[in-house]
Formats: sequence, C-alpha cells, structure tokens
Amino acid sequence: MDAVDAARLDRSAFEIGSLNDDREEIEYWRAKSPEERMEALELMRQIIYGYDPATTRLQRVFEVVELQRS
Repeated sequence: MDAVDAARLDRSAFEIGSLNDDREEIEYWRAKSPEERMEALELMRQIIYGYDPATTRLQRVFEVVELQRS
C-alpha cells in the first residue's frame, strides 16, 4: 500500500470558513516539523500527478553516433 492509498478523506468532518482567512492554516503548518511538511508535500504531488515512486522509472534512451573523421 502506498501513501496515496493510505490517505483517506474524513467525510464526517465539515467546516465553513472564509477563503481570505488563512491564520488557522498557517498555524497548523507552523506546528508541523519540516519532515512532516515535506511528507505532506510529496503526498499532494503524488495525488495530483498520479506518481507512484515504486513503479515509475526514468526512460532510457540509447543512441549510436558515428564519429566523422576530418
């Protein structure tokens, strides 16, 4: 199970707030350690782009070039 599958949305929690008031969100992230912030950032990136680090690999490209002799 990867981090994306482990993250679940709690649909029982509901709160109405202003989009202009970020104080609570700022305080929430300031209370987190740098490691926790980076883990949350990586999780969001994986959710948005559908990236699975266990299966995704770099594409290998092999090209043969003949040298020209002058």
